[in-house]
Amino acid sequence: MAIVVGYVPTKEGRAALSRASEECLLRKTNLVVINSQRGGRDFDPEEAQRFEAELARVEAQLDEEGIVHEVRQLVRGQDPADDLISVAREVDANCIVIGLRRRSPVGKLILGSNAQRILLDAACPVLAVKATD
Repeated sequence: MAIVVGYVPTKEGRAALSRASEECLLRKTNLVVINSQRGGRDFDPEEAQRFEAELARVEAQLDEEGIVHEVRQLVRGQDPADDLISVAREVDANCIVIGLRRRSPVGKLILGSNAQRILLDAACPVLAVKATD
């Protein structure tokens, strides 16, 4: 079993990673970090290199914290929600941790589509984390 976290290099992504790391230490379990990109026409090789460098920093941080982990950069043409749910099922995840960003009053009526799909479709509990200001 493991904890799966969706990670992008934003304050919300870092908040999710931080909380997922804490959960791993509390539950004495492994961490699977997922960075999911659609690919195809939207694929930007320069952005992919930046993400690779960021994920290397994440791995170094997790090594330093003593967290057993696996980092996966997925470019399979799927929505991030599909990737997170699929990996969570594959590793029999204890939970999925995702970051949420603040929304306008109108935006609050509609939760982000990926977050909403993960919350509704995941077979395990989902922990949604807000970034601090």
